[in-house]
Amino acid sequence: MKKRLIFSSILAISCLVIACGGSDNQDVSTDSPTIPTVPTTPDSLCEHANGQVNWQALMAEDCPRLSQYGLFIDPSNPTTQPQTPGFDYQLATQLFSNYASKYRFIYLPAGQTMQYHAQEAFEFPIGAVLVKTFALPLDTAITGVANEVLIETRLLIRRIKGWTSLVYQWRQDEALLLTAGATVRSTLTNQGQTQTFDYTIPSRAECKICHQMNQDNSSQIIPIGLKAHLLNREVIYQGHKVNQLILWAEQGRLSSLADIKQVGKTYTIEDSSADLTSRAKGYLDVNCAHCHNAKGFASISGLRLGFYIDHTSYQYGICKQPPGWDGGAKGLDYDIIPGNAEHSILLYRQTLSEPKDRMPPIGRSLEHQEGVELIRQWIDSLAPNIGNCV
Repeated sequence: MKKRLIFSSILAISCLVIACGGSDNQDVSTDSPTIPTVPTTPDSLCEHANGQVNWQALMAEDCPRLSQYGLFIDPSNPTTQPQTPGFDYQLATQLFSNYASKYRFIYLPAGQTMQYHAQEAFEFPIGAVLVKTFALPLDTAITGVANEVLIETRLLIRRIKGWTSLVYQWRQDEALLLTAGATVRSTLTNQGQTQTFDYTIPSRAECKICHQMNQDNSSQIIPIGLKAHLLNREVIYQGHKVNQLILWAEQGRLSSLADIKQVGKTYTIEDSSADLTSRAKGYLDVNCAHCHNAKGFASISGLRLGFYIDHTSYQYGICKQPPGWDGGAKGLDYDIIPGNAEHSILLYRQTLSEPKDRMPPIGRSLEHQEGVELIRQWIDSLAPNIGNCV
């Protein structure tokens, strides 16, 4: 028990979302009339925007205004119409961030492609840019940007020395670079219940926690959501449904795609027609596995939640005691007790709100009610005899 308590503070910061920036938190309200400014010199590459993607600035400078990179036709609307050669992408399984909608785009330099990998994140060329905008709905039952408030846009840029992350907070119609994280007081309605909470835009240090990969005595930032099984889904292209991966291969954007029938597949958590285990494992993969893997920040926990890990195994949490948590108010002992979600730590920590207890500890302030229910149903469906919890 003492050993488990020693590691609790370490594991309390083990999971986050894609592409962040800044270094410390500060309280910021979205309704403030004051817009901070960050000066640039006249010869700055950030001042060379000409209605096209500003590749030189992307590769060399952290521009104070998102608009200076020229990523969108309408700089005040980062949810649609990316400048050429940008294109959008969609995940098959939901990454939860306080019910925020996410608008994702990829920019590849001319003549360059993504390199397909069967299980790991795709490899990207130098010059690649990943963009993700978060917008909070006023009511989760009503979809569309007209019902949303822009919060932040995150960039992940592969420069010559490696990936770097930047985060921009939306203030009025402009997105401004954060030198620190920020807290935005927000209100939304979900399932008829209105909640007011603090939406936290993470700092750069927090960002690295989840985007880091540790190997050969070094740590580097990598993309975490662009994996084949999370991208293997149908999208609408020119009025027709097409497979997203096949489309990219045909467009020359993705190299070495395998037979699509051999590619792993995940589903939305709401798709009741899909296999329950596939839905649960996809959800845990996109929300937790970037930390809970052998090279991730939470590797010390021994818990491995990748999509391809055997979900009946000890390393996936079956009858496994965590080394870094004391069991909380319930005094629970095992990550997953097959057939008993109510006494499984994995589910319990999804429902907790204190930073030292909740999972993920950063990246959410609200409980994901639908995600909790999915994991509850899945754990309860597991045959009790697959483990030996005593």
